[in-house]
Amino acid sequence: MARKGAEHKYAELNAEIAALVKHFPHLTGRKGGIVSRGTAALSKGGKAVMAELAPHKRKLSAKARKAISDAQKKRWAKQKASDKK
Repeated sequence: MARKGAEHKYAELNAEIAALVKHFPHLTGRKGGIVSRGTAALSKGGKAVMAELAPHKRKLSAKARKAISDAQKKRWAKQKASDKK
């Protein structure tokens, strides 16, 4: 029963997305525009659009990772020392 309801709601939402894309095509497929995952899935090249809009993961240098690690170990040591008192 729940599955049927979910499938019906999914179909309704897809129809609504299709209608919105039809009425507002200028909002899809444009870098910096408003693009939802549903809209991207319906548009041509949707995966490419989502890939362009996805945030890029920053990489830390080895030196930065070591500095963070050392600082955290220092905090843990301080906490451990205060717990023993």
